[in-house]
Amino acid sequence: MHADIVIVGAGMVGSALALALQSLPLKIVLLDGGSLSAQPLDFQRPFAPRVSALSLASERILARLQAWSGVQQRRACPYYQMEVWDGDGTGNIQFSAADVHAEHLGHIVENDLVQDALLEQLANSPIQLLAHTRLEQLTRSQNGWQLSLSDQSQLTTPLLIAADGANSAVRRLTQAATREWDYLHHAIVTSVQTEQPHQHTAWQRFTATGPIALLPLTGQPLAGHWCSLVWSTTPEHARQLMALDSQAFNQALGQAFEYRLGKIIHSDQRFSIPLRQRHLKRYVQPGLAFIGDAAHTIHPLAGQGVNMGFLDAASLAENLIAAAQRGEQLASERVLSRFERQRMPHNLTMMGAMEGFQHLFQSDHLALRLARNFGLKLMNDTPLSKALITRQALGEGSYLPALARPLPS
Repeated sequence: MHADIVIVGAGMVGSALALALQSLPLKIVLLDGGSLSAQPLDFQRPFAPRVSALSLASERILARLQAWSGVQQRRACPYYQMEVWDGDGTGNIQFSAADVHAEHLGHIVENDLVQDALLEQLANSPIQLLAHTRLEQLTRSQNGWQLSLSDQSQLTTPLLIAADGANSAVRRLTQAATREWDYLHHAIVTSVQTEQPHQHTAWQRFTATGPIALLPLTGQPLAGHWCSLVWSTTPEHARQLMALDSQAFNQALGQAFEYRLGKIIHSDQRFSIPLRQRHLKRYVQPGLAFIGDAAHTIHPLAGQGVNMGFLDAASLAENLIAAAQRGEQLASERVLSRFERQRMPHNLTMMGAMEGFQHLFQSDHLALRLARNFGLKLMNDTPLSKALITRQALGEGSYLPALARPLPS
């Protein structure tokens, strides 16, 4: 089989890209690398452990792809404030949507619910989805790429787009050069029920072993107050926490979070995920582009990973559609490099900022502790600085592709 464009990876970012390209008069194949669930989603079930903090820019992208209303109909929790504090000092800072005259800062949504809303739109599109079919081998040919798939079929294309996540098969098979390092941290993720309401606030406490975040979840259809937990800590501490029974873990979490939301009443099944930072030296080659986690992975500190991926998808789609209208070869490095020039500086800036925060708050050096507490207080008392950071988190701090710009009122 031949396709004009093949997108490997039918997760949130790959599916969004496919929908953004559907207006092109081309055959586009979306290849699932194993991310799709064989079971229909049950919206009465407990919360999934993997969530994203969708920015306003991501919401606009999903809205223009006709998927945002589907996300809201499933389970999406808006948050209006973010509270960050240093557990080893007195520094703290609060961010509020009201400070930048925004309706909200974003929504906390389970990843598989976002994906399900996108798949619903794909079912009504001309995109050909090859579900539960993995890429096994990849060969560059004179006219592009030949893909050998897990169902023994062959697929050829002049333009291959890798959206297959942090463990990208395309990146591995093409031996794309990366800069990467181990954070020497694991993230424990789960959903927890708290004694007190989350107040539609994203809470984050920095400790000497790593940040702890409680992100608000909508209570429906489950009773009580629920949050998604991301607890980043050392591998040894993570092993100790994973070995605890539920009661002991809940007590440890409540204490570590200074009972900011009262006691932890219940916690679901825990998962421990090794954290690694990775960034491709180039996002593009002739006939090949990488987007989302296939191109860059970031510490889950600020929940910006999927937002960066959605902006990648929107930017690449915009450049490919414009190139098609000009009659250019979509697979040419010249066309693909325009996307890279737009997205790489923004992604590197975001990754550098998160890396700096991580090192600053992990240091127990007295001078740094005093400096960061003073810095947090100073920033909290400086509305302009807070507004700049807030707009960056909203996805408004850089050039925005058309799909991510404010919707007409």
